[in-house]
Amino acid sequence: MKALLPTLLVLALLLVTASEARAAKCWSRQDQGSTLQVFHVYSPCSPLRPPHAAASWEESVLQMQAEDKVRLQYLSSLAVAGKSVVPIASGRQIVQSPTYIVRAKIGTPPQAFLLALDTSNDAAWIPCDGCLGCSSTVFSPLKSTSYKPLPCSAAQCKQVPNPTCDGSACGFNLTYGGSSIAADLTQDTLTLATDPVPAYTFGCIKKATGTSVPPQGLLGLGRGPLSLLSQTQSLYQSTFSYCLPSFKALNFSGSLRLGPIGQPKRIKYTPLLKNPRRSSLYYVILRGIKVGRRTVDIPPSALAFNPTTGAGTVIDSGTVFTRLVAPAYTAVRDEFRRRMGKAALSSLGGFDTCYSVPIVVPTLTFMFEGMNVTLPQDNFLIHSSAGSLTCLAMAAAPENVNSVLNVIANMQQQNHRVLFDLPNSRLGVARETCS
Repeated sequence: MKALLPTLLVLALLLVTASEARAAKCWSRQDQGSTLQVFHVYSPCSPLRPPHAAASWEESVLQMQAEDKVRLQYLSSLAVAGKSVVPIASGRQIVQSPTYIVRAKIGTPPQAFLLALDTSNDAAWIPCDGCLGCSSTVFSPLKSTSYKPLPCSAAQCKQVPNPTCDGSACGFNLTYGGSSIAADLTQDTLTLATDPVPAYTFGCIKKATGTSVPPQGLLGLGRGPLSLLSQTQSLYQSTFSYCLPSFKALNFSGSLRLGPIGQPKRIKYTPLLKNPRRSSLYYVILRGIKVGRRTVDIPPSALAFNPTTGAGTVIDSGTVFTRLVAPAYTAVRDEFRRRMGKAALSSLGGFDTCYSVPIVVPTLTFMFEGMNVTLPQDNFLIHSSAGSLTCLAMAAAPENVNSVLNVIANMQQQNHRVLFDLPNSRLGVARETCS
């Protein structure tokens, strides 16, 4: 046994060294022009990799499902009457486990951060020096020559919820479930890839309690006045696209492409709708869903867009698994089961359509206004890495949330180029492998 110890130590050191080398290689490629690398938080490249990522496949899936439920509560809460501005810190759910992250720099000289992407949130927010309850990675305003706190008289101070004034500085306080955040409204230079954005407005967090604190911050890609698109309109012309890598691959990165230059020419489009009550969300028109060649019989009311109630279909980067309102999901699930015939049915957590034998599955097609998107199996099936269980990776909206919203989630978007073209009010989708 003693003779084995040196060997085991050497093997352990080799594993650590290999892991460090792989991480270094992940980040060795620099972001170019207006294009940033996008990493999944489960990637070995990600220092924000959550503890449960090392757990069993079943535990990881159940954890992601639980976080999705909280995410859906957040999306549904945006329908509150009179709330036409999304709170600056409303990306709480994505930072419980930030699904996708990009590199960004704040200040002069620049300080580096890994920010979570959120298409359903407006503003950026960063943990700052002296923050109580934040992670160890914080922004230091005193080290930046371009940092500036915003006064209460600033127009941006009217765009945050419940603004407060400490002297002349604008601040805000938010409470979400068991978490609360206190932040100052500030400006500094934001650098994305090689693009500097002077005087970028963001929330500088000074106190946080609970479990929903962002590890290194959040970048809002929504449509509101404090979002990246609004603050960089002259630079990026309210246009961006991303290709989200699969969480199954080990070494991978997708991309976030900002601005109209370099966007795909051959791509199918569907109109983007806007709901004043949910000003940040990207609504699309989902006409139907096909299982195989058959269009599922879904009640039209389950897919209809209604600005008053918030009903309709949104594209979201922070939800992992697509959620459909109960009538729509039940119709899709039942048709899928019918096509599977007599294969033995089982379940896993919130997934109620799983099979434990080798199976041949039908295709799945989202029928949007103006385009159909037929998904590869990896975009709608979860396969156990430890056993033979395969599940339909969709579910009904949880019973405890506003169940009028259909959410097309990031698993169904993976390995596709999704283009948000706001000047032309359209969303494009094209197949692109980025894993």
